[in-house]
Amino acid sequence: MTNTRSKLEQLREMTDVVADSGDIEAIKKYAPMDATTNPSLMLKAAALPHYQTLLAQAVSSAAKQGGDSQQQLDNASNQFSVAIGQEILAIIPGRVSTEVDARLSFDTEATVKKARQIIELYGSNGIGPGRILIKIASTWEGIKAAEQLEKSGINCNLTLLFGFSQAAACADAGAFLISPFVGRILDWHKANSEQQEYAPLEDPGVVSVTNIYNYYKTYNYNTVIMGASFRNTGEIEALAGCDRLTISPTLLEELANDYDDLPRRLSDKNKSVLDKTVNSEKTFRFSINSDAMATEKLAEGIRNFVSDQIKLETLLKGLR
Repeated sequence: MTNTRSKLEQLREMTDVVADSGDIEAIKKYAPMDATTNPSLMLKAAALPHYQTLLAQAVSSAAKQGGDSQQQLDNASNQFSVAIGQEILAIIPGRVSTEVDARLSFDTEATVKKARQIIELYGSNGIGPGRILIKIASTWEGIKAAEQLEKSGINCNLTLLFGFSQAAACADAGAFLISPFVGRILDWHKANSEQQEYAPLEDPGVVSVTNIYNYYKTYNYNTVIMGASFRNTGEIEALAGCDRLTISPTLLEELANDYDDLPRRLSDKNKSVLDKTVNSEKTFRFSINSDAMATEKLAEGIRNFVSDQIKLETLLKGLR
């Protein structure tokens, strides 16, 4: 007998679904609770006809603020990100994640300053901090910045998270939410081993998020776990029951058109086999260094976000 509910509908009963997109039309179509953006998604959004007016307005506003060329580009980029975030917030009930410039990933003070600027910019448009998550790379410096911001009432989304030590440190810092990357972990294992096919429950990205989930629930951390960066719906289904999952429009479409049963895989009744750990800076850095996958994917992720940020700024420069 055919199920009357799609897998997307079933997933929503056990997991908060978030749209991994800056495309307003896609967000309208799938009506997620929250939405996430990053420099790569901003660059894609900037190419869409719908956003050309926002781009022009961002450049004009930045010019009025003055400053040197780089300051104007920085301000225009912030304006554009917030403008898209504002549009997204008009059609979702929850929060939007807006990312701090990845070039600040190893500078705690500058990250805190930039996060406050983003919050102030949203505030000037009538949007309070309760609807924003500041997205920060899960470096030691980023995690320490998030710790300061959380204490001042600014909630954070710690992204580019690949290793367990990152997840443990984020929880100890009181981060509101983490985004462990599933598909990129799978990518690394395929590129660095002979195995090219994995059953969903054996997918190394799925195994990583499952371990983090069980650890958080066992030791009663409040940090929200939001699986991200999926390569296929099998990974998503294997994490059904996770606090949140941020999913691209393409994979949301596949789930919406699939009417097979979707069993729950993660539950707070599952216990972690890992002892509770508390990271110091030394143990954190050594642990990351000992994990080739986490080291390489974190560095690659920062480089790619920086590259797309620079491309966005080049686009903005051409509009001045």
